[in-house]
Amino acid sequence: MLMGMAICIARAATPPLFCYHNTMPDASSASPSAVLPVAREDIDAAYETLRPVVRRTPLELSARLSEFYNARVYLKREDLQTVRSYKIRGAYNCMSRLSQTQRERGVVCASAGNHAQGVALSCRLLETRGTIFMPQNTPRQKIARVRSLGGDWVTLELIGDTFDEAKALSLDFATREGWTQVPPFDDPQVIAGQGTVAREIFEQLGQLETETLDHLIVPVGGGGLLAGSLVYAQAVSPATRLTGVEPMGAASLRAAFDAGRVVRLATMDTFVDGAAVLQAGQIPFQICATLRPDLVAVPEGHVCTVMIELYQQDGIITEPAGSLTIAALDNLRAEIEGKTVVCVVSGGNNDISRYPEIIERSLIYQGLKHYFLIAFSQRAGALRQYLDDVLGPTDDITLFEYTKKNNREFGSTLVGIELADKGNLAPLLARMDAIGLRYQSVERDSLLYRFLV
Repeated sequence: MLMGMAICIARAATPPLFCYHNTMPDASSASPSAVLPVAREDIDAAYETLRPVVRRTPLELSARLSEFYNARVYLKREDLQTVRSYKIRGAYNCMSRLSQTQRERGVVCASAGNHAQGVALSCRLLETRGTIFMPQNTPRQKIARVRSLGGDWVTLELIGDTFDEAKALSLDFATREGWTQVPPFDDPQVIAGQGTVAREIFEQLGQLETETLDHLIVPVGGGGLLAGSLVYAQAVSPATRLTGVEPMGAASLRAAFDAGRVVRLATMDTFVDGAAVLQAGQIPFQICATLRPDLVAVPEGHVCTVMIELYQQDGIITEPAGSLTIAALDNLRAEIEGKTVVCVVSGGNNDISRYPEIIERSLIYQGLKHYFLIAFSQRAGALRQYLDDVLGPTDDITLFEYTKKNNREFGSTLVGIELADKGNLAPLLARMDAIGLRYQSVERDSLLYRFLV
């Protein structure tokens, strides 16, 4: 049972409160001249509010990425922020503008992890009670950080399987308790706070004197950071191109663009938990539909590969959402050549226990890991023939599950194979065919694949 639910049922129902309430027209009918719910002045005001609270995170030139993409690639290191992500900016800016009455009642939010940390720290700094709803599958590291940052000011509720389920329950709680909802992205004050990331980027590049920002790349979940960045860039540098990057399995903003309105995804891959949202925010969509950024979706496996590269080659620990923008550089190679590019590294809240899955997804994405169901003859020497005649000199068996069945000619075996080069797959299959093996690949959309990975 949710904490406090027994007493709140008896109270008169009050509509959930938000940091800002705005009724907007359908964003599909917006025009470039439309009045937006967030302006540059809001972002400037948020910047002053946040000055004593957030860290002015580094803007670092990546020599490795610059050389690889033949561009000047800078990383905006929001993974080094106070709560290891940019989310503190929107949460604190929103909460700092609440009335004394709203603070005394308390705040509530839903989050996949990073927004929760921003709200938790804001609760402690502003001495405001908070109840935070998070999906049950939230990485343990993020849960521990929320508890540590919020201390006694915060109560944590782990419930539901997705952010959207947690959000629905948080809205119900806010209605019953009369507490103020602090949205993770669908609120003008939150968007203004997130937009301070863009303000810092332009200021930091301006200090270099020789640099102008050609291309700004930001991750997209609900769209708050992209919306705030669009508003600020449009005001100070209209020529700067903006690209929002979504995980391929949770491209909710792209779905909204395609439909001309905010829609709910039928299914979603929750792996990139910091950007896995079934439905983009209404206010971010209104801003994006007006200012029209480019959108890119990247496969989750590619995100994993980038995470590993950043860790091994640059010593940068990111969460999956924090690597989205760098993963998108492959899609944008032609557009960014010779240009000045900034990738927002949005967060570094990654649980070390996730790395086995990250490595597995990366290997599969690169074509280096494959699973097969193989019907082995139960005669003596069948496995030896497979090892001698099928496996190449650099092929490695990483999984072998076999149970001998009496009175059967063949036994089904689950085999995992890791290749040194993805080009070795075709010769491997040819050798399996040559000795007459019956087999089938484990498909990525199968339940067995989901069990393995």
